Amino acid sequence: MTSMQTQLDIPLQAQTIPELVFEASRRFAGRAAIEDGGEVIDYADLSSRALEVARGLMRLGVQAGDRVAVWAPNGARWVLATLGLQMAGAILVPINTRMKAAEACDIITRSGSRILFSVGDFLDTDYPAMIADSCGDWLEMTIVMSERKGQPLANSLDWDSFIEHGQGVTESAARVRASELTADSLSDLMFTSGTTGKPKGVMSAHGAALRAFSEFVRILTLKPGDRFLIVNPFFHTFGYKAGWLSCLLSGATILPHPVFDADEVLARIENDKVSVLPGPPTLYLSLLAHPELNRKDLSSLRVASTGASTIPPVLIERMRNELGFDVVTTAYGLTECGGLATICDPNDPAETIAGTSGKAIPGTEVAILDKDGNRLAANESGEICIRGFHVMQGYFQNPEATAETIDADKWLHTGDIGTLDENGYLRITGRLKDMFIVGGFNCYPAEIEAALVEHPEVAQAAVIGVPDERMGEVGCAFIVRRHGSQLDEKGLIQWSRAHMANYKVPRMVRFVSALPVNASNKVDKLALKRDFEGA
Repeated sequence: MTSMQTQLDIPLQAQTIPELVFEASRRFAGRAAIEDGGEVIDYADLSSRALEVARGLMRLGVQAGDRVAVWAPNGARWVLATLGLQMAGAILVPINTRMKAAEACDIITRSGSRILFSVGDFLDTDYPAMIADSCGDWLEMTIVMSERKGQPLANSLDWDSFIEHGQGVTESAARVRASELTADSLSDLMFTSGTTGKPKGVMSAHGAALRAFSEFVRILTLKPGDRFLIVNPFFHTFGYKAGWLSCLLSGATILPHPVFDADEVLARIENDKVSVLPGPPTLYLSLLAHPELNRKDLSSLRVASTGASTIPPVLIERMRNELGFDVVTTAYGLTECGGLATICDPNDPAETIAGTSGKAIPGTEVAILDKDGNRLAANESGEICIRGFHVMQGYFQNPEATAETIDADKWLHTGDIGTLDENGYLRITGRLKDMFIVGGFNCYPAEIEAALVEHPEVAQAAVIGVPDERMGEVGCAFIVRRHGSQLDEKGLIQWSRAHMANYKVPRMVRFVSALPVNASNKVDKLALKRDFEGA
């Protein structure tokens, strides 16, 4: 073994994300850290590029503990902005690119962010102008990270001018600021999706993220030279911590991708020699259903990681056999625990990887509790609760919501329903809020969806509960057929009656060309409910 190999095999020892960047710049020098639209940033240059951002923010008066927002699609400058603001001791506040101006302004003001990094023109929208109209009196400075064609805005700087402005602060001063962080310092304030009310800001620390995702990197066997296409949005833990942060931990190359499109992703796999492609099940199902799949060279693919719900074992086999992945695993986490709590060993059987979300990572406990907080026995269904080093420090300026979510025994109540088997493998059966009741029987959409996708002509399935005079509620399935399929409603319902308990069988089927997804590429159940009500 060469000295270089020995060096690369030693786990990174960083306690903070800036410390990780400095170490990765030394260890992985000569390898591409980020490739984006023709720009290549070497690991050797990554720390100095991030320090330029830190210097710019310090020149604008940003202090340790200040919040700085980022509102942009995946790209190299998103990573540089985040690393720079963290080096300046600030806390990242990522904003969902699907949000409208009023929603973004709400997060900016509630988080106390006075500085915003924003995309310029994106999806035919002038983001800086949009936020200036709704939040201009609050923001002290907007840094525009890409081209925009609109009129000049007050209190804004383009990226190059911002970097030049920062030359008034020395690099050594920025390094000192970065060195003052500890493992317990807040790294990010990520606002939850808000499906149960206004989004809440989850406070997470540097050390917890590095510890959890070092385990993620180890299990996925990520290594220097891997080329990691990140379709999952950076404003979500799947794109941020299980995405580019994991690249920095392993020396992989970050390949940002702004918006999922099956044609573009297949082309990038072939052209950019992508080896790592995590995503929700919908991403892989979309690729597998693509009519050009067999004409694409996917031989570079090596590692896949998915999650979100139970999936049919046939999908795992198809990911291995038709997409060519060597490593396929499933994981489970939520923003309130930093994005990772359990994960499957890729060597587990396909049925285990598909049907469970694996076992708790080291330093984490998972328990199934009943409504009174009592721990349930193996294979009994209840609320999934998590306790460990990576549970959030709380909801930002919301002690009441924090107390409702983290109990006196430090258990984080996830709102997810599931079971643990005798070996500690977690099986998720649904969300408390997604469950619907058919004639007195609890129905969990994830469970029904996994069964429906077993049908040979079903590419994707999503199930919602809808009102019914006789049963109270029944299931309505939205189905994307496989290419060339002639499957009809009667045929699918008959098949379902033969393959699942009667109360789970959808009473209605709607065939659609595609399922609506949110910016995290997860099926948007609220959109499906609106579609059903509007039909």
